[in-house]
Amino acid sequence: MEIFVQLLINGVIAGGTYALAAVGYSMVYGALKFINFAHGSIAMVGAYIAFVLVTMADVPLVPAFLGSMLLTAGLGVMVERVAYRPLRRAPKLASLTTAIAVSFVLDAAVMIIMGADIRTFSLTGMRSYQIGPIYITPVQGAIILTSLVFMVGLYGLLTRTKLGKAIRAVADGISLAEVSGIDTNLIISAVFAIGSALAAASGALIGMDTNLQPTMGFIITVKAFAAVVLGGLGNVWGAVVGAFLIGIVENTGVWFIPPVWKDSIAYGILILALFLRPSGIFGKKEEAQVTVL
Repeated sequence: MEIFVQLLINGVIAGGTYALAAVGYSMVYGALKFINFAHGSIAMVGAYIAFVLVTMADVPLVPAFLGSMLLTAGLGVMVERVAYRPLRRAPKLASLTTAIAVSFVLDAAVMIIMGADIRTFSLTGMRSYQIGPIYITPVQGAIILTSLVFMVGLYGLLTRTKLGKAIRAVADGISLAEVSGIDTNLIISAVFAIGSALAAASGALIGMDTNLQPTMGFIITVKAFAAVVLGGLGNVWGAVVGAFLIGIVENTGVWFIPPVWKDSIAYGILILALFLRPSGIFGKKEEAQVTVL
């Protein structure tokens, strides 16, 4: 039983990292109604930025973490401005193809600059601490705390600020938002900045807890996409619930299947969700009613 409890805690920790990536994924879909398959690669770039700042520039961990979020937010805005905005009125397939191309470019760029070898942060003082029947490292504790803080902050942003109201208005319909006097280009850029910053946080925390490699973006994309589909496309809080469900199921699943198959559980959940409830747990069947809240 103690082993199962440990696996459950591991699932919550994994779910926290998936949630940070999934909410940005969901916000972009809510604003533009297209799947940004470059999102995981942006998270990977954020992880490598944090790695470079910590291990090569000797920047303290917390400033490096925040710096990677800031720089990756800028990257997200640039990608939206250069790659996606010109295709906003084009067929969705064009945007989807461009997103995949951006993902390939980012992966290749990091591989050329940093190499294909697996990297680790090599943080000191990372021994596990026992709390009752479970063991947890400082990084894993930071993942839980960071996820909670960012989710609460995002909730406040989306529900209590003018920016949040504008984001919801754009999600309800860009044309209507423009008629209402909202600068939709600015709001969409803000969505990409927020989503990319949270993706960087996810990638950096995953890298600190495990390791980094240029291909890690694909796995992050799959987990985030599965969480978004499970929770409901365009529903931020549905994506959070989906992320934690996937994290818990895939980690407790190793109680029944070999650990080597753990990542395949996300694929299975994604396929089942698409077959059994394509609109997701909290999603609505009508695309026009998709919302970020």
